Amino acid sequence: MSIGVGPRFPVGQFSNRISLGMGIDLAFSYTDNKYLPVFLYTKFGYQHFPGDMDFYKNSNYSAFSSTLFSIDAGARYFFNPLLRNIVLLMPIAEVGLSYSFLENYHEFKLDKNQNNFFESISKFGFHVGAGFSMFLLDVMTNYYYYSNSQFISFDLRLRIPIFVTM
Repeated sequence: MSIGVGPRFPVGQFSNRISLGMGIDLAFSYTDNKYLPVFLYTKFGYQHFPGDMDFYKNSNYSAFSSTLFSIDAGARYFFNPLLRNIVLLMPIAEVGLSYSFLENYHEFKLDKNQNNFFESISKFGFHVGAGFSMFLLDVMTNYYYYSNSQFISFDLRLRIPIFVTM
């Protein structure tokens, strides 16, 4: 089990009206001795992106924000350790599928006579990532692709080992 938190950087068309966001996620991983160093995981995430000030100046908007609730499933591969003596430092690569429930809040300037509204969208996508693990602490970078909603996440992740035998 792991808990990660960090900044989210919008990419591409998504960055035209969104600025730097934040996110947190909870992940559960599983492996068997036969499949080491490959782990399967499921991740539940929350990302929030406020609107960009330049977007407000050049549009009818007085406020805009995007919130994503995501579920990811994928595989993580732990490479051979780079360091073993002082601290265990292993490179990680991961890839997976993503599903996101995206909610956009649209608020318009008072003089524009437009109604404010919430927009709810479900999206499927994928993610790829790389980073380093120090057994209980991971540093990860992931690229998330959803149609018109791409972002890069940087996470500091606390890993809590849970060992179960059957």
